[in-house]
Amino acid sequence: MADLITIDDPGDPRLDDFRDLSTADRRPDRPGGRGFVIAEGTVVVERLLKSRYPVRALLGVERRFRELATELDGVDAPGYVTSAETMADVVGFHLNRGILAVADRPVPPPTVEDVIDGARVLAVLEGVGDHENLGSLFRNAAALGVDGVLLGAGCSDPLYRRSVRVSMGHVLRVPFATFGSWPADLELLRERGFRIAALTPRVDSVSLRQLRDQTPEKVALMLGAEGPGLTDAAIAAADVAVRIPMPEGVDSLNVATAGAIAFYETRPPLS
Repeated sequence: MADLITIDDPGDPRLDDFRDLSTADRRPDRPGGRGFVIAEGTVVVERLLKSRYPVRALLGVERRFRELATELDGVDAPGYVTSAETMADVVGFHLNRGILAVADRPVPPPTVEDVIDGARVLAVLEGVGDHENLGSLFRNAAALGVDGVLLGAGCSDPLYRRSVRVSMGHVLRVPFATFGSWPADLELLRERGFRIAALTPRVDSVSLRQLRDQTPEKVALMLGAEGPGLTDAAIAAADVAVRIPMPEGVDSLNVATAGAIAFYETRPPLS
C-alpha cells in the first residue's frame, strides 16, 4: 500500500475524513453528511478492501496494520498510524477495534436492474429504518445465499457506519439498490419472472413452507419494518402473502430473524 504515516497530532488535517464520527451531521443519510463508507475493525476493513468501494485512507494502531499487511498489499491509499488515545480524540469515541477505513461510494450506484440481473432470491425491504436491523438483514442475506437486496420506501442507508458494522461488512458485498417508485416498481420483478412474497402475520396468508413447496424459480421476499410490518399497499402489490407459523399468542419476530427464516426456507441448495 501507500506509505504508512505516523501521526501524533489529533488536529492534523489529513485525519479529517475520520473526525467526529459520532456527531449527527456525519451521517450520510442526513443533510450535511459527507457520504463516506466507514469500516471499523480488521474483519470489516478487510471486506472493504476486497469490495468495489474505492478506499480513501486508513487510520489505526500499529498492531492492526500488521494484522492486515497481506490484505493491504497493493492498496493505493495512505495508512495513518497512531495511538488509541489519538484515535479517540479524532473519532470522538474510544474505538476498541483499533482500525478504521474510509471509502467513497461507487459512481454511479447500482440500479435495480443491476441487482435483478442473474438473481434467484432477492430480499425486498420496506420501512426498515433501524440501522442495526438493516445491518443484521444484510448479514443474514449474505449467510443464506440471497443474491441482492432492494430497498423500498422508508429504508435507512445501508452504508451508514452502524449498518456496515452490524452487518460485519456484508453490506459491502451483497448488491443492493433503491426503487425509484414504490411499490409500483415491484412490477419490474414480476416482468423478470420473480414471484413476490410478502411476509405478514395476517390470518389470510399462507404458510412459508407452502411457498417453499411450490418451489418458484425466482422469489422476492418482502419484509417490512419491525412493529408495523408491510403496508397494505405493499402487500397488495405482492403475488402472495406468507407467514411464519407461530404458537397462539405470538404474532411477530424481529425483522432480521424473520428474514433469516424466510431466506433459509426459500434459498436454492448450497454446497
